Amino acid sequence: MSKLEELADRVERLLLRHAELQRTNALLVQQVTSLSHERDNLRSRLNAARSRVDALLERLPADPSPAPDAATGQST
Repeated sequence: MSKLEELADRVERLLLRHAELQRTNALLVQQVTSLSHERDNLRSRLNAARSRVDALLERLPADPSPAPDAATGQST
């Protein structure tokens, strides 16, 4: 095989590898975009849940009276 044919084969393999890497990169970009959206959605849900918990905590009395003892039904 001549040097020119060897070089042509190597260039051909490089072109195929380049195309393969481009496809892989496109898939990874798509995956990053999808995961970023999922992360943003989860953060939003977490913030909403925090707000609900904070609202519930604000509704609790500031100085709760002692809870009745479950066994006797009397305050401790």
